[in-house]
Amino acid sequence: MTVLIKGGTVVTAEHTWRADVLCAEGKIQAIGAALDAPSGANVVDAGGQYVMPGGIDPHTHMQLPFMGTVASEDFETGTAAGLAGGTTMIIDFVIPNPQQNVMEAYNQWREWAEKSVSDYSFHVAITWWDDTVAADMETLVKEKGVNSFKHFMAYKGAIMADDEILVNSFSKAIELGAIVTCHAENGELVYRLQQKIFDMGITGPEGHPLSRPPEVEGEAANRAIRIAEVLGVPIYLVHNSCRQSLEAITRARNEGQRVYGEVLAGHLLVDDSVYRDPDFESAAAHVMSPPFRSKDHQTALWHGLQSGNLQTTATDHCCFCADQKAAGKDDFRLIPNGTAGVENRMEVLWHHGVSTGRLTMNEFVAITSANAAKIFNIFPRKGNIAVGADADIVIWDPEATKTISAKTHMQQIDFNIFEGMTVKGGASHTLSQGKVVFANGALNVEKGAGRYVDRPPFATYYDAIAKRTAHKAPTAVKR
Repeated sequence: MTVLIKGGTVVTAEHTWRADVLCAEGKIQAIGAALDAPSGANVVDAGGQYVMPGGIDPHTHMQLPFMGTVASEDFETGTAAGLAGGTTMIIDFVIPNPQQNVMEAYNQWREWAEKSVSDYSFHVAITWWDDTVAADMETLVKEKGVNSFKHFMAYKGAIMADDEILVNSFSKAIELGAIVTCHAENGELVYRLQQKIFDMGITGPEGHPLSRPPEVEGEAANRAIRIAEVLGVPIYLVHNSCRQSLEAITRARNEGQRVYGEVLAGHLLVDDSVYRDPDFESAAAHVMSPPFRSKDHQTALWHGLQSGNLQTTATDHCCFCADQKAAGKDDFRLIPNGTAGVENRMEVLWHHGVSTGRLTMNEFVAITSANAAKIFNIFPRKGNIAVGADADIVIWDPEATKTISAKTHMQQIDFNIFEGMTVKGGASHTLSQGKVVFANGALNVEKGAGRYVDRPPFATYYDAIAKRTAHKAPTAVKR
């Protein structure tokens, strides 16, 4: 299929200019003024609109088995919903159970993801440790296109990685040229606070944020960053929700450490008052970890994006419907953690970021696609409008308006954390692999059309670290 996008304004993370874009064979073939349409080409009129790289959501959990249930959104429906909102690629997570063979888990997730309608890739979580895990990490990096490993510092008694696991995994990652990522919450403190709050008689969703105060996130973020500093591995902190974790990132970056930070669209726009809603279903629907914070933390997170100390935006898209959330009706500790957002991330960030002057259009592209592509080593193939790049493109209508609602969204969940929010600016067309898969509110997707995207290791970075530290080897002191 050949598609010519005519009359639009191309916007990348670096530049803005008027140009037509010709796509064929899944790639961008030409960019220029007044391009001629080849015979049989599908011509899309982008007059008055912006032509941008399709979004990359670097943090989703499709079809996740978690807390005694399975997320209601699978890889087919979740990637389709993403395309409707302009997101053309996700990076999901393989999460082995404790003691489960890592490659076994990886193969299971690859099988689940075969029905994806857009491109995808995987981070792999390290939830336990022995020599087989180290060997599997090597296989994943060298043979399976994985260059990032996730560590949950929370969820004691389940998938929590203690300091021993962190040190072992971080050490192996730097050896392989991989980046480490962390869910930063002090799992021991959360476990104890959960028990204390429940014993006080606080059993509803309001107990959830009380058991996970900002301090437990800030402590874990700083600890993970300092372990990474000692070992010399680059680190990416997922879903930063508070000033304390942002401060830890900012301090380390100011010291020259290679640290990256992600923020969820929800943490920028939803505050902790949602947990005090007297309606259980509404309050429980917002239960996720880390929880939504007070408005002062939102202000800090916006400043983190504007300053460049937070580089990416994501959703942590992990859907559980009301009947699943009801498992914690009498005990907030049993409410499955997760909310949606893959369909709405780009439009709410445009409305509250670009339209308010907090972000430029180029910064919007950076935080929704280009930076993730660069951090996880798939740029310029992804996150870019350039000849030779994948033709994953969103045509953005700055004048489009909609009111977000669970009644009309395409996500497979009965609640939307942005319910009732009216936004201006949204995707009129989305191209995946050069095909128009979303146009004017209608999807035209093919089950299984999504491709697994290999992400090569950061060999040059590791080599540079090795060279830089080689002359610093300690010498014995003569006594």
